[in-house]
Amino acid sequence: MNDIHPALLNSHANMEGPTAPSAADGQRAYDLDRAHVFHSWSAQGALNPLVLAGGSGSVVWDFDGNRYLDFSSQLVNTNIGHQHPAVIAAIHAQADILATVAPSTANLTRGEAARRILGHAGPSFDKIFFTNGGADANENAIRMARLVTGRDKVLSTYRSYHGNTGAAVVATGDWRRVPNEYARGHVHFFGPFPYRSEFWSTSPEQESERALHHLERIILSEGASSIAAILLETVPGTAGVLVPPPGYLRGVRELADKYGIILIFDEVMCGFGRTGEWFAWQGFSDDHGDVVPDLITFAKGVNSGYVPAGGVVISQSIASAFETQVFPGGLTYSGHPLAMSAIVGALDAMEADGIVDNAKRIGTDVLAPGLAELQSKHPMIGEVRGMGVFWALDLVHDAQTREPVSGGTVLELKKELMKRGLLPFTSDNRIHVVPPCIVTDDEVAQALAIYDEAFTAVEG
Repeated sequence: MNDIHPALLNSHANMEGPTAPSAADGQRAYDLDRAHVFHSWSAQGALNPLVLAGGSGSVVWDFDGNRYLDFSSQLVNTNIGHQHPAVIAAIHAQADILATVAPSTANLTRGEAARRILGHAGPSFDKIFFTNGGADANENAIRMARLVTGRDKVLSTYRSYHGNTGAAVVATGDWRRVPNEYARGHVHFFGPFPYRSEFWSTSPEQESERALHHLERIILSEGASSIAAILLETVPGTAGVLVPPPGYLRGVRELADKYGIILIFDEVMCGFGRTGEWFAWQGFSDDHGDVVPDLITFAKGVNSGYVPAGGVVISQSIASAFETQVFPGGLTYSGHPLAMSAIVGALDAMEADGIVDNAKRIGTDVLAPGLAELQSKHPMIGEVRGMGVFWALDLVHDAQTREPVSGGTVLELKKELMKRGLLPFTSDNRIHVVPPCIVTDDEVAQALAIYDEAFTAVEG
């Protein structure tokens, strides 16, 4: 790619890392991938994957020396940025001591990771069940809810993604659920989305009221005594960064309490700084205090994906149910020490460096006004929504009808953005603006300029 944006073009000699990337290595990486790697969610023959050689902070680069601002955070998980030295050092130190250990043992690093997570979750929570990632975190949260309630059904929204394992993918609401519907007891409902309302609402408050009425009707129609859990992404991510309108999460909590249903918040994508809070639900307190779930699932941002890890944060009441009752679940790599060391290193660095506060400030002071100005210049941007470093641009053909743009238009935008040195996250008719939580004001300014140029090129 020879027409990379000048602000982000560096020679090989300036690349971070022990050696400069080699174009020959890049070609070998591509050839090996296409020969032997089977990719997710893809028709294999149509793939042309980007080959990355390295990264640092908010920037990644390829083997030809082209640099990209990573405003995808890969899969919205590198919250602490690429190659943070504190996390790398923690992994190295643990590898020198004990690289793996059975989950049935007690391990100091595992205990320290659990203590740190619980410290941010608050006094309602007592234990952590560690998993390998977000999907199996949701699997085990569902299992806990079913065992504790003695009920079977799980309610989740159509606009959601909960992972690619048996129950998690069926709890998912989008198209990926349909060819994978093998798990039992899943019911879907519509969550709030004021911009594309299913309820003919004219305000966020009305959307919240009507979405809650819809949910209660589903509960009653399904039989409240048959429902084990309501599973919600606190802020649905892949579905479009759908910030819940005022009163919605409080209303769901009240419905769960009214009918004896376990409330699970899926914070796999939106947790650990992404919304400008340690946990996204902590940003939706009201006059009655925090809206506290019974179980929280997490992964991604807890250690920025440096080593695969996830888990379930378990409330005291649910944890106590398994004091004498056996929990019929486990994973060979539950609480793997290298993953746990990455969690300890990441959370300590996030605290020491004020990274969660930075994400909140960037969202409020830099991204919110910057994206609003971008919207004012480009009619294709129908809505800007988000918080922290978790934003989406909803792209439309017409501002009045809100007809989504085509996939071809989004592909053109993606090409223009990458040509100018920005790695985007795209989904359906949207561009998600999701940089690492460590992103700087100057990097956001660079990105906003690139978005502006790309939209101008496509609209032209």
